Order: sequence, then C-alpha cells, then structure tokens
Amino acid sequence: MIEQFINFVIRPPRAEYNPDQYLWEKEFTLASRTYQRQDLELKNARGYTLKCSHYLPSPFPEDTSLPCVIYCHGNSGCRADANEAAVILLPSNITVFTLDFSGSGLSDGDYVSLGWHEKDDLKMVVSYLRSNKQISHIGLWGRSMGAVTSLLYGAEDPSIAGMVLDSAFSNLYNLMMELVDVYKIRLPKFTVKMAVQYMRRVIEKKAKFDIMNLNCLLVAPKTFIPVLFGHASDDKFIQPHHSDLISESYAGDKNVIKFDGDHNSSRPQFFYDSVSIFFYNVLCPPNVPRAHKLEKYYDLGDLKLGSGVEEESFFREDTDGNGETGHDEPTDVQDNLTGEGEDCCSYTSSNRESWGRCSSLGGSDEESCADLRADDTLSQNTVKVFATPMRGTKEKSLYPKEDDKKHKKNKKKKDESGVKKPKSERFEKLEALSRRLRHCLMKGSNHRRHKSS
Repeated sequence: MIEQFINFVIRPPRAEYNPDQYLWEKEFTLASRTYQRQDLELKNARGYTLKCSHYLPSPFPEDTSLPCVIYCHGNSGCRADANEAAVILLPSNITVFTLDFSGSGLSDGDYVSLGWHEKDDLKMVVSYLRSNKQISHIGLWGRSMGAVTSLLYGAEDPSIAGMVLDSAFSNLYNLMMELVDVYKIRLPKFTVKMAVQYMRRVIEKKAKFDIMNLNCLLVAPKTFIPVLFGHASDDKFIQPHHSDLISESYAGDKNVIKFDGDHNSSRPQFFYDSVSIFFYNVLCPPNVPRAHKLEKYYDLGDLKLGSGVEEESFFREDTDGNGETGHDEPTDVQDNLTGEGEDCCSYTSSNRESWGRCSSLGGSDEESCADLRADDTLSQNTVKVFATPMRGTKEKSLYPKEDDKKHKKNKKKKDESGVKKPKSERFEKLEALSRRLRHCLMKGSNHRRHKSS
C-alpha cells in the first residue's frame, strides 16, 4: 500500500505515444487557415532532454510577433493533452507551446515531482520563447500537476501575462492525507502520519524533493498575475475546496469557475469559451490578415465574374447596430461570400480522430439544381442570394391587365405633378447588369435541369 502511494506521487503510469498519431499533423487547417507543428528538444538544468511542440501559423506573418500559451499537462499526461488548447487558441492568433515534462511522456527522467522540478522545466521553455522574436506575451495553462507547476513558476516570474489553473491542489501533504480517506484505508490516524513521514523520506531520496515544500498557499499571497481557476464539482481526487483555498489567498486578479464532471472528465464548452476570452484579454493578440488571398470571383453556376467587375454590383451589405446583414441570406451563402472557414472542429475531446469536417456549402450540383424553379421565384431568390439591388428588379405580375391600369394612372399623376426624378447613370448600369445576371442564371439552371433529367 505504501509503495502504491509513493508511485502515485513520483511514478504514475507514463504516457507512451506516437507523436504523428496523437498530436496534430505537421501541417493542418483550422477555420480555413493553415498551421504547422514544430517539434523540438530542449535540455533542462538537470541535463534531461524535453520533447516539445510549438503550434504556429503557416506561414508566420511577417513583421509581427504573436503571443504564446504554454500548456502544462497533468502527472500522467503528455503533449497530446494540448490538442484542445490548440483548437481553442490558434484561431485567435495565439500560438500554443506544449512539452512532456521530465519523467513524463517521451522526455528523459524516471520520476515526476508534481510541480517541484517541473517548474524548472517550465523556466527553460519560457527562456527559449523569450529569445524568439516572433513571440510577444506569454501565458500559462495548466491542469492538475501542470496547474501547480504554473503557479509555482508564476510566483517567480511576474512577467507572465495570465494563467489558467485547472484542478490545482493547495498542499501536497494535505492531499495525501485526504486520499487516505477517499480510498478508505482503515488505519489509525497516527499510523497514517507515520506512513506519510516514511514516504516523505523515500520520495526525497528517489525524486530529490521534499513533499512538505509543495504548498501553493505559501506562494499564492505573493503572486499578482491575473488568473482563472477551474475545478470540476465532482472531483474526488483533488477536491474543489483546494482551488477555493488558493483563490482566497491569491493576491492578484482572479476568477473561479466550477463545472460538472470529475478530475479526468472533458471540460464543458462554456469553460473553454471563458479560457479563450481570458487569454484574448490578457495577451492582446494582434489582428493578423489571412495569409492567403481569396480568388476574387463569385461562383454563379456556370457564370464566373472576375475581378474586373466591381463587387458592389453583386453584393450590397446593409448592417444594423449588431453587425447583422440587413437582407435575408442563407447562412451557408453568407459564410462562403465572407470567406468563413470550411473546417468546423469540435474540441470536446482530446482524441484527434473525433474532429469533424463539414462543408460550408453542403449539397451537390444536382441537389442545388433540384431546388431551382422555372417561374418568378427563381429570379426573386437569385436576386436575394446575390444581393443585387432590389430596386432594379422588375417582377412579373399574375394580373398584367390590372397592373397596366395602375401603371397608366401613376404615369398620369406623375405627368400632372411634373415631378420626375431622372435615374443616375450608375443606377441604369446596375439595372442592366441585374437583368443580364438573371437571364444568364435562368439559362444556366434550365440547361442543368435538362442535363440532370
């Protein structure tokens, strides 16, 4: 039993994995942007080689530095735990750096220390990023052991912009005493204390650190970095009151989020949203334009309009106070015209194979042709979708005789009043262009309908 407790602290199950299978690819796409994974090795102060990965835009924007978040995994974790962080932060122009701490994953070392030696590994990573001119501000995101590591290091480096601490423990000695009760080890209390003292000596001999020094309540009152605490309400391993204790003694700006789940459960969407907003506020990433230029034409069936024609002739955007378009367009068409991404990723699981891919313009040519109609509805929908000026659209009426009478009456009234507003030359061009578009689209749709039938 004592050996199990010792292994729980310094030698938990070690993650063995293939980086090409469990990490993001060397090049991948998120939200229509291309990113790359750079693998590298760093040596810590004890001479151990640390396996690291850095997720960056590809190509990296010129003359621009981007912020970086270092993801710190738990005691049985590895670099693959940062897959979700990459999906959440990369679209906000925040790069993500992750590593296997010494004694974990594919890095060197035989033992972990639940944050004591890991903070020195983190210091090595921060020094490396500081020397990189492409990196501006640095934030920390840790879970379990990684959260303690981030807090211990943050107390030494006030230049860190912000920290997210998920399931940190306040004091290792108290945690070990609590686990005796959780796992219902029936021993007298004085016997348990003697056993913990024995484990303390063994751990200090093997892993070279004292468990009594792992006390976050000693460093929290001296740390002023903005922090977001997160903890699962049903966590039996590290109970939620640990985060409460750290938060109460923490000196800097802080916020605590509790959510459903246990120690190892996937985090809910609203927590990831809060993390994304938090890092965006503290890291202040720049607005970087897309690396690739979209080809400047709109796909109108068989008709393609090149960059020689003004966009305003085809797309008129009226925005209200909320930034929503004034006309009713299908969502998929809006996404396509505004250049929104085709890759839709869900980050509720760290398994890379679970990412879904969906098209922003679902449906084949034949399906879209089946929706077309040969009557006036076609021309109306075409005008709405491509947002040609509605004032230039002449709709056919089901009652032509009555319309002719009304038209003549209106003409007489205009002649009598003598008020006649001449149309501008540009407006006449738009009317002609609108009629040509509808004519070409009607011909193209009829051709495709006959072809598919």
